[in-house]
Amino acid sequence: MLFPLQHKSLLKQLIRRDVLGRYRSSMLGALWSVLGPLSMLAVYTFVFVGVFRSRWPGGENGGGLEFALQVFAGLVVFNLFAEIANRSPGLILEQTNLVKKVAFPLQVLPWTAVTGAMFHAGSNLLILLLAVLWQQGHIPLTALALPLILLAFLPFLLGIAYLLAALGPYVRDIAQAMGMLVSFAMFLSPVFYPAKALPENLRYLLHLNPLTPIIENLRLCLLSGQWPDWGWLLLYFALSSLLFVAGAYCFNYLRKGFADVV
Repeated sequence: MLFPLQHKSLLKQLIRRDVLGRYRSSMLGALWSVLGPLSMLAVYTFVFVGVFRSRWPGGENGGGLEFALQVFAGLVVFNLFAEIANRSPGLILEQTNLVKKVAFPLQVLPWTAVTGAMFHAGSNLLILLLAVLWQQGHIPLTALALPLILLAFLPFLLGIAYLLAALGPYVRDIAQAMGMLVSFAMFLSPVFYPAKALPENLRYLLHLNPLTPIIENLRLCLLSGQWPDWGWLLLYFALSSLLFVAGAYCFNYLRKGFADVV
């Protein structure tokens, strides 16, 4: 089942438990979802503005502050992907009590992980929007395209979650490998630099990275005041939807043996 619509109430409960469970027993509770990205942005601003005095390649006049916002925008996308990639291999292994229950719809677990991660990405985007408002004095109209960019990214995240969750119980090394691959991916993605900073003859390699179109289009609409490349986003959504379908069917096929290997 690609879309577990018949389990909406269960999905809501699991998402609520997933989001609030991160802050259980903490004094500030869910306020940490705002304080975390806010403190991270403050550190980036101090480092890039006060220490390195960095300038974003091709930037106008934002100096180090613009650099910090560009990096933070890239990290919003990358951290969303990293959370899914690191967590998904253990989704089934962490819920062995549910795997043993024949009637439990295991297909909701990847949706829970992705939706919970989206909630925290939304907190990061809220901080980024406020920082842009403070820097530029306004939020560009093109920021209205942010939901569409995330919508194009959603099938890719779900596809990755389904595939890794399906393979995780059978190949336990995947969890360790993903931690290493995610570290490599940070520097192979345009997080700390724009795609155009690479030589033109190598730039196409960066565009093979599935994170590049999302990072670049998010920066384009939020920090440059330009509308996204709709053609790229449409193509991205189509290809990531194929990954989503393949991942979901792989999960449904392999789930038959979960109870035997967990």
